[in-house]
Parts: sequence; C-alpha cells; structure tokens
Amino acid sequence: MSRVQVDADLCVGSGACEALAPDVFEVDDDGVLVVHRPEPGEDDMRDVTDAVRSCPTRALSLAE
Repeated sequence: MSRVQVDADLCVGSGACEALAPDVFEVDDDGVLVVHRPEPGEDDMRDVTDAVRSCPTRALSLAE
C-alpha cells in the first residue's frame, strides 16, 4: 500500500493536489495542506498519482 508524504518545508498550498484529488487533499484556510487519507485506496490512486506529479514544488511523494 502506498502512503502520501508531504514535505511541509516545500509545500506552498497551491491547491493543485486538492483540485486533482479532493477526497484525499485539502488546503485549509491558513494555506496548510491536510492529507485526509494518507494511505489512499486503489480507487483514489490515479488521482493521487496525478496530484503528486502535478505538485509545483515537488512537496508530495508516494512511499511504499
């Protein structure tokens, strides 16, 4: 199972991840990324993978 990892020092809260995988990611009112499901299910993995690839600062990654 893959786990979402966030480098908080790199994250700028752009919201690209939330737009691609809103069931997993949310940028709160303070611009801080919240990962609601750090171990997303198979049905979310395509969107999560797209979100990781689309992160403008490369703050997101997937670990096994």
